[in-house]
Amino acid sequence: MSTQRIDPLVQVETTCRALLNELQIIWEEVGETDADRDEMLLELERECVEVYRRKVDQANHSKAHIRQTIADSEAELAAICSAMGERPVHIRQSDQNIGSLKEELRKMLSQVEEMKKRKEERRNHFIDVLDQIEMIRNEINGSTESVSSETVVDETDLSLMRLEELHRQLHELLKEKSNRLKQVQDHLNTLNSLCSVMGMDFKLTATEVHPSLGDSEGSRSISNNTLEQLGTEINKLREVKIQRMERLQDLATTMLELWNLMDTPIEEQQKFQNVTCNVAASEHEITEPNTLSDDFINYVEEEVSRLEDLKSSKMKEIILKKRAELKEISTKAHLIPDTQLEDAIEAIDSGVIDAATILEQIELQIAKVKEEAFSRKEILEKVEKWLAACEEESWLEEYNRDENRYNAGRGTHLTLKRAEKARSLVNKLPGRVEALTSKIMAWEEERGTEFLYDGTPVLSMLEDYANLREEKEQERRRLRDQKRLQGQLIAEQEVLYGAKQSPPKPQSAKKGSKQCTGVPSTKKVALGGPMLQAHKLDSVNSPRISQTRSNKKTEFMLQNDAIPASPAFKRGQDIADAPFRKHPSNGINTNEIESPLKTIPTNDPSNNTMTPLKTISSVDEENRKPKAMHSTASVQMQTDITPPPTLQTSLVEETHEEMEQSFEEKRLALMHSDKQIPSMIQV
Repeated sequence: MSTQRIDPLVQVETTCRALLNELQIIWEEVGETDADRDEMLLELERECVEVYRRKVDQANHSKAHIRQTIADSEAELAAICSAMGERPVHIRQSDQNIGSLKEELRKMLSQVEEMKKRKEERRNHFIDVLDQIEMIRNEINGSTESVSSETVVDETDLSLMRLEELHRQLHELLKEKSNRLKQVQDHLNTLNSLCSVMGMDFKLTATEVHPSLGDSEGSRSISNNTLEQLGTEINKLREVKIQRMERLQDLATTMLELWNLMDTPIEEQQKFQNVTCNVAASEHEITEPNTLSDDFINYVEEEVSRLEDLKSSKMKEIILKKRAELKEISTKAHLIPDTQLEDAIEAIDSGVIDAATILEQIELQIAKVKEEAFSRKEILEKVEKWLAACEEESWLEEYNRDENRYNAGRGTHLTLKRAEKARSLVNKLPGRVEALTSKIMAWEEERGTEFLYDGTPVLSMLEDYANLREEKEQERRRLRDQKRLQGQLIAEQEVLYGAKQSPPKPQSAKKGSKQCTGVPSTKKVALGGPMLQAHKLDSVNSPRISQTRSNKKTEFMLQNDAIPASPAFKRGQDIADAPFRKHPSNGINTNEIESPLKTIPTNDPSNNTMTPLKTISSVDEENRKPKAMHSTASVQMQTDITPPPTLQTSLVEETHEEMEQSFEEKRLALMHSDKQIPSMIQV
């Protein structure tokens, strides 16, 4: 059941009235007077007023304190809002019906507490950001100081703007840290590659730069000092790498040279393929592990030392080989090799000169000779052709001196073809000599030295050849003039004594001569004839015939002025002069004298009609081949006395001779007829 609420004042009044009544009863019992009673009541009222006054004063003090607290709270709240950059909260303005001061104070205190919490959170946020900034700065600067546990925060400025600014600084520092970490990682990768190529311990090298760099899992130093030391270490290792690379490339080059010098087998070269493949590589192209390690370079050095020792043992052999090569090139180019190399090889044996120096000189000499041979190639080919043509010219001269060159036999037609080709080649010699001389003079003017062929100046050779050719030409002219004079003497002798021909041989003899095996016949054509009786019989009608023959022979000799002097001509003179020296001219035995002219049979001996003379040029005569070989070359002539020939018979015989005989046959006939000249002169 509910109790009715009793007013405390009513209770106090009731209590005071009850106490006053009880005091009245006591006073009555004591017998206090009314004055005493009034005085005690007045004192009691004064004490009550005093108590009330104290309570009122206390209430006023409490009210003032509450108001002061509210004001302080408002000030604190305003300061917090100002520090946090927020607008202050006015409780009274926001709530007009707040009520008592205690309610206002309570609301104010709650607001202050809430703002204090927010301020603390903001402050902790600031501390966190500042700690991160400080830590990253210490990492960048390389400071070993730890972050202070009591970070000083400016509590007067905890605004969001300030916090955002700190966040921007933190973001920039984080970005710089990331870049530095990437840079450190790149440096470490480069350092690892260099250490791998040169066979070095990467962790040991990285730890020497900074202890944190050797641990791949922990944090790494990103300070300026660490980056600088990493860059310095990388540059140092690169210099070492370049030095080792150059050293290895020098060894590889030396190795290749030694291989080429000593003809090292491919199987042995394959062992060092990874060395020779980097002979021209750049620094960044060498990435294989242990390629530039000390052990590997020492291994290559040992191989090069072994090859050097082998080279020293084979150096003389190599020098001899190079000298043979130089000699071969010089021989092909018709150059005289340097004779100083012989003395140099002797000096190598005595140890006076280094073999490598001599080998280098030989190689330089080989290069020089090759260059000179290349510049001489075109002219040298022309010189070779000229010399070959000179050989053909000499062969043609020997061929023309051969009395048996027209004897039928195996290979005779090939010899005739060669003679025709040689004659054509000889005709081109003057033009070739002139062209060769101009080229050599241009070459000598350009080079400033003489063009030598096996040590002899080619120009002097050409000059000697031209002089010799001129001498031969003069000799041919002299022989031609001599033959002309001899022809005139023959004509005079024929005018005085006349000429007879032997009767023609049967056709079987001619055919037999064509079937010979090509071996020259040992029989000689009979010279001379019974001329004594013919002289008187032919004294009347022989001048015209003799003059005609003399003219024909003279024309034939003029057409063939290139015929060289034959040694058989002199032998024929000696043979022909022998019988006439034993007997005087007035006592000649007709059986011992033979006809001075060679009898040439015709195809139709019975035909005595006049045949017109036919002139054959020297060019046509040279190009014609012999149609038939005469039997007089191998069949002994008869020595019976024949009647003096008539004019018609002589003309017909000469006409058939010109028509059937080639140039070489006519030359042979002329040579045989020339043998009769001394005997005619003796007669």
